[in-house]
Amino acid sequence: MFFFFLDKYVLGMAGLRFFSSLVEMTAAYLMLKFNRVETALKINALLALVGPTIMMIVTAVGLWGLAGKVAPEKFFVILVGVALIFYGLHR
Repeated sequence: MFFFFLDKYVLGMAGLRFFSSLVEMTAAYLMLKFNRVETALKINALLALVGPTIMMIVTAVGLWGLAGKVAPEKFFVILVGVALIFYGLHR
């Protein structure tokens, strides 16, 4: 009943996170299925690409949803914060 009142951006963000968790659960299943450390490390390496990608997409959807609701200077501060997160992850 409450799903009729969900914001489309929030629904999109949550949907992407559900997809991300499905990918993580599938990876865990595959690690257990193959039962080899080498294969598990390869699967884990692929997950290292999925996590940041999902984070960037979810952040982009959230910022898109805020675009008309937040003052331009506050929107700029949010963008700088996101940029600092990515900068910190790469250094």
